[in-house]
Amino acid sequence: MIPFEYLEHTADVKFRAFGHSPEEMLANAASALFKAMVDPATIVAKESWKVELEDDELETLAYRWLSEIVFLFETESAVFSTFAVSLEKNGTWKLQGEIGGERIDLGRHSFENEVKAVTMHQFQIKKNDHWCLQAILDV
Repeated sequence: MIPFEYLEHTADVKFRAFGHSPEEMLANAASALFKAMVDPATIVAKESWKVELEDDELETLAYRWLSEIVFLFETESAVFSTFAVSLEKNGTWKLQGEIGGERIDLGRHSFENEVKAVTMHQFQIKKNDHWCLQAILDV
């Protein structure tokens, strides 16, 4: 199974991320989001950022997870290449994530797009024989 794929979209970036588990799907979605901006091969995971989120719905939690990554990119002036996610469901969904990356170095990090936001337009999660998240990024 491929981790993610980009789909045709007129103005923005649309992708689907896949996983055998919701954790793998969310980590792959984060990778797809960041690869839309900068080549992950140019990023060294020198630092890490922790993310803790909680929500009643997995779809809302996934949206918040991706939005938090965009927020960290903007506020920390950092680029990311590794994403680890653990989930727990006890009435609500609890996400603990660890993101690896480094501060932006314009000499090494060339940007294709700058993601302004994750949109709710066509945002969805489906489970068949695997997990699939679809998102559109406002660039």
